[in-house]
Amino acid sequence: MSYEDKRQTREYLPPRKHFGQELRIAREAAGLTQAQLGEGVVCHATLIAHFEAGRRMPRPEDAQRIDKVLGTGGRFHRMLHILEEAKYAAHFREAAEAERLATAIFEYAVSLVPGILQTAEYARAVYRSGEPNPNPVRMGELVKSRTSRRELLSNPETPVVWVVVSEAVLRTAVGGSAVMAEQLRDLARLMRADRIFLQVVPFSAGAHATMGSMMTLMGFDDAPDLAYVEGVFTGALFDDPHLVRKLRQSYDLTRAAALPPAASLALIESVAEDYENDC
Repeated sequence: MSYEDKRQTREYLPPRKHFGQELRIAREAAGLTQAQLGEGVVCHATLIAHFEAGRRMPRPEDAQRIDKVLGTGGRFHRMLHILEEAKYAAHFREAAEAERLATAIFEYAVSLVPGILQTAEYARAVYRSGEPNPNPVRMGELVKSRTSRRELLSNPETPVVWVVVSEAVLRTAVGGSAVMAEQLRDLARLMRADRIFLQVVPFSAGAHATMGSMMTLMGFDDAPDLAYVEGVFTGALFDDPHLVRKLRQSYDLTRAAALPPAASLALIESVAEDYENDC
């Protein structure tokens, strides 16, 4: 099913809410109260209420008992994989779904390496910068979630990925010199392997059309293009053709102001070498 078909056939719900809604529907169809289901699952009715409200998620063994009591054939145990969606911030979840289905992805980044291209240590440094008291376990989960998006690059042909970044992305020492050297060398490797196209907008270019925020444009074989624009703790996915067209125009103007790919690669490798010399 295409992304557009999915959007037309259901209202998007956060994964926990979706799981809870399906559990409530199945329980009521079985004619059971929360207390009765709790008895079969060997837990209190209030825990079932938390499951249905999306506040808590069952352990795998609890989900197996739920399936046994409701006769759902392993459905809720299998549905636990939807929790993986919760690894993304709420404002990015629908965009993450679209990203997996896109055949072409065009990114502009104003200050950070785009998430799809971040190394683990770079991603860790980004997350740590926003956490006054970072939890090591949670931090590991966030980093794993972020870097799992790189799996989209495992196919050598699709999606087409074209990235334009401000020179500030190269010059901002996220995580220190060693982390930046590794990150920039990784970008160069992807470029030399012809897996991504990447251009840098140098500081000398001055003002350009997308300098105000990051932007992602996504193309599909069987659905209209989408655009995603993100700020601090916020983001919005747009499907209005007129707005998407205007954002694409802004992206193209910025791409025209950027260095050609070969010159961009040379700059990236030069800055990476500077970071390596600082280590």
